[in-house]
Amino acid sequence: MTHQVHHRTVTVRGLAVSYREAGPADAPVLLLLHGFPSSSHMFRELIPLLADRYRVIAPDHIGFGRSATPGVTEFPYTFAELAAVTGEFTELLGLARYALYVQDYGAPIGLRLALAHPERVTAIVTQNGNAYEEGLGAEAWAPVLALIEKRTPETEAPVREIYTLDGVKWQYLHGVSDPTLVSPDAYEHDAAGLARPGLPEIQLALISDYGSNFALYPAFHAYFRESGVPLLAVWGAHDEIFVPEGALAFRRDLPEAEIHLLPTGHFALETHVDQIAALMRDFLGRRVATT
Repeated sequence: MTHQVHHRTVTVRGLAVSYREAGPADAPVLLLLHGFPSSSHMFRELIPLLADRYRVIAPDHIGFGRSATPGVTEFPYTFAELAAVTGEFTELLGLARYALYVQDYGAPIGLRLALAHPERVTAIVTQNGNAYEEGLGAEAWAPVLALIEKRTPETEAPVREIYTLDGVKWQYLHGVSDPTLVSPDAYEHDAAGLARPGLPEIQLALISDYGSNFALYPAFHAYFRESGVPLLAVWGAHDEIFVPEGALAFRRDLPEAEIHLLPTGHFALETHVDQIAALMRDFLGRRVATT
């Protein structure tokens, strides 16, 4: 059975938030939070595989996809602000309880939601969504850490390369044993989004704020320990941005975390969507109450 996916928009703080939605309105909710440099587009194949059992909702963060992209002088591009907008988005849609799927940037955004309202989060699925220092790939993060320490034209220059087509393509193909399995539509779609006027400045502002997430790591870890939230890590083992040590670290605070290292890279859904969907259906079916 094919499940229809709706493409909708709501207004949050005067800003258009675009999102994809599928599944029964009264089903348990899965909130899918994408990472850089993508959008809800990264979930295009996953959503139909889950929509028979769940109400699946995937917004585009402000500055990404089809959501609003106000300039850096019009909107504070910080992870705290993106989380606040996402929180208001969930309230507008009446999402009282939901399981989170987080990837890359989606992880600190989703975990900020969990800190604010732990009672709303029924489970976490993390796909290369990091919360531990050991998950940071040293080589990939070196230029970003230099930018965070001091933002200058010199520290910006290597980070700007991430926003080019070659930089985006590397994130999709690196660590993938058979690159022909990755549709060029995916990285070309993201690169086209980043090529829009003002987008490099938006992304530089946001990544410059990434250090604010490191400061919250102890709070994230305390949340894991205190809540015992069910957690599934489905992780591209060959990712050099968020390395597999980051997946294994979840067991330090959540001993019952279920961890699967998959033979792929940063965007694991491009090559392993069927396997990830099956793991999610099994995990959520066992670990999350449907009422």
